[in-house]
Formats: sequence, C-alpha cells, structure tokens
Amino acid sequence: MKMKIAVLTGGGDCPGLNGAVKWITKSAMDSWLSSKRATDFDVIGISEGWRGLVDVDPEDPKSCERYLKPLDEEIVRTWDRYGGTNLGTSRTNPFNPKNDRSDILLDNIKKLGIDVVVAIGGEDTLGAAYRLHKLGVKTIGIPKTIDNDLMGTDYSLGFDTAVNVITEEIDRLRTTAGSHSRIFVVETMGRHAGWLALHGGECSGAYIILVPEYSFSLEEVCSLLQERKGREIRYAIIVVAEGAKLAGKEEVIQSDKVDEFGHITLGGIAKFVAEEIEERTNYETRHLILSHLQRGGTPSAHDRLMARWYGIAAVDMILNEDFGRMASLQRGEITSVPLKECIGRLKLVDIEKYYDKERYNGRRSIIR
Repeated sequence: MKMKIAVLTGGGDCPGLNGAVKWITKSAMDSWLSSKRATDFDVIGISEGWRGLVDVDPEDPKSCERYLKPLDEEIVRTWDRYGGTNLGTSRTNPFNPKNDRSDILLDNIKKLGIDVVVAIGGEDTLGAAYRLHKLGVKTIGIPKTIDNDLMGTDYSLGFDTAVNVITEEIDRLRTTAGSHSRIFVVETMGRHAGWLALHGGECSGAYIILVPEYSFSLEEVCSLLQERKGREIRYAIIVVAEGAKLAGKEEVIQSDKVDEFGHITLGGIAKFVAEEIEERTNYETRHLILSHLQRGGTPSAHDRLMARWYGIAAVDMILNEDFGRMASLQRGEITSVPLKECIGRLKLVDIEKYYDKERYNGRRSIIR
C-alpha cells in the first residue's frame, strides 16, 4: 500500500519547523524502515500553510509547481540546521466564517490524492486540522508555538530557541544599562501566556517580570525599583510580555486590524511602562521590543531534538492510524493526544505555582 502525506506549517514561523518536516520525510521514506512495513509513502510539502491547499489549482501545472513541493531524503537532508520554514507559512484560516473555503480545501485534497495531512502549528493551525478531521480527512498535528501555550503537551517547537534569544539580547543590554545606570524594559511576545517572559526573565536574571496571567500595579513596580536604589547594582532589567495588563486595564494594542483567526496585534506595553517609570521616579528608563527577533535564528539543540522526535512520532501515528491526534511530550515521554483536547483553551502560567506576586518574578520556592 502507498500513501501520500502532505505536510504544512501554519501561523508564525519559528526554529524547529524545518527539522520536523525533515524527520517526517526521512521517517516516511527511509528504505530500511520501508522493508519492514507494509506501507510506502510519498511526501509533498505544501507552501504557505493552509493557503497553499486552498489556492492551489490541481489542474494547473504552474499552480502546482508554486504550492506543491515533492520531498525526499536528499532534499531535506540539511533542513534541521535552519530556522524559519522552507515551505513558507501564512495565517490563512480555511474555516474563516467571513470567508469559508473549506469546500475548496476538501476538493483539492481529494483531487491531489492526499491521504494524510500533517499540520505543524499552534492552536489556530491545529484547530483547522481538527475541523478537517471531523470532515473525514486523516490529520496529524505537531505542536509549534514559541509561546509554549498549547494544551496537551509540555513542549512546543520554537520555545527553547526563543528563550535563548531573549536571554542573549538581555545579556547584551546589561552592558549599556550598567554603563549608563539605566532601567531597561524589554517586551517579549506572549498574548495570553507568559511563559516566554517568565523563563526568559528568569534565565537572564531580570529584576521584574510582568506576565499576562497577573495584572500589575505601576506603584508596586516603582516601589520595587526604589527599594533597589542605592545598592551596588546601578541598573535594572524589566521583562514584560506583550499581553501583560495594568490592573483594571486592557492590553496595549498596536493595531486593531484583525487576522483570519480573529486576533488583533498587541504591542507597546514596554514603551508605556518605561515612560510611566521615568515620570514617576525620575529614573532614566529605556524600552526595547524584541518582536520578531524571538522567531529568528538557527534552532537550538533542544528544538532540533524535539523536531526530530515529533517528526518521527507523526509517521508512527500514521502507521498506527492514530488520526485526529497531535504528537506530544508529557513527563519526558513522546506520546499523542486528541486534537480536540489541544484547542479551545491555552496552557497558561500557574501563578500560584510559578510566580511571586509580591516581587513580580519567578518563585524562589519550588518544592512545597
């Protein structure tokens, strides 16, 4: 029996995506493994995420050349070394209620002879994969989001590399912050979940960390900074997630333009906090928004390893007919969970367990 696997990457790019595509392809087409199983595979990469499967014209060779990329072991051999996604991505939602193209999606999958769709993405991408599964298409999910907020898994691709980027950038900031006795407010991604800000702040030794899960008071932030004044440390680093909120207020919005999944663009909380600190304390304060730098660069060793494991797991799930499920890491073991359990809600920072509400930082008591 021969099956055709279509693999796509959706949503924001991040390091680890290319590695997952590589290991799906290598595991599916490995000649040594093929001799031991009854199923052979063809693998095609879909360009630009769900957009590729919606916009492709199966009867137009030029359209197919643009959106369909036949993959083999030689083509993907070095892919895991590089960040981003060689297949390209988009935030296209084929089930957008304002522009539902799910019928076109289903028709194209049928015309292209695709047996299984492997979707690598976050809640939005995997939500579309789940809806596709309910319509009778065999789907497999792989978790990807630098926010690490997907339910059903302890780890999502891209998170470790993003934390490393935050740590490295803050390490660089320390030299200028110390030289000028300045306060720096660093803004990370994290719309609803504060894992990036929390772990990035902890790893870089930030003095204050502000997360979306716990609203903050500017009075308390300034009080913490004033308590530090006069000690041997002449500067302070504050890390704030883009979705962090001032008590009683909403998130700071960069743009009210809504994407196909209904998300507005957040950003600017670091600027607001920095200006308030300087006005209230007269301490020289600057801000830095890391933005898409957190998505860039080469994947860390951990993301390369997880990409390998998840790619291999996806092919195992196909062979075991575990469709409508997502590859998952739980307590150090690779397993799978139903896609239904991974969407509709997010894995947020447990404030009582991981956050010090008095010092606005990670807890200094772990075992209780």
